[in-house]
Amino acid sequence: MTLPHKPANPFRRSQEPFLVEHIDPDIVRRFDTRSSRPCEFCREHDSKFRERHPLDQMVASSRKAIASAHLTEDGYVRHRMVELRQIAARAPLTAA
Repeated sequence: MTLPHKPANPFRRSQEPFLVEHIDPDIVRRFDTRSSRPCEFCREHDSKFRERHPLDQMVASSRKAIASAHLTEDGYVRHRMVELRQIAARAPLTAA
């Protein structure tokens, strides 16, 4: 049994980078790890940081260690999850 040939997506040109709305387009175009570094925030606050895929650990070296500086969407999501865990762990503010 042969599988039918899957036609190319007519709505996406192969030369264009994928659209990732929450990440700066310049970062999406650049997956060169020579211009990146591990995210200090994630390394310090995420106990599972070393288990991540290497690209998911990296942020663009020209940016601060913020979620949108991550090179991958999975890195972005994991960064945001750590931030949200920190917010949820804070003592609630009481009205005085």
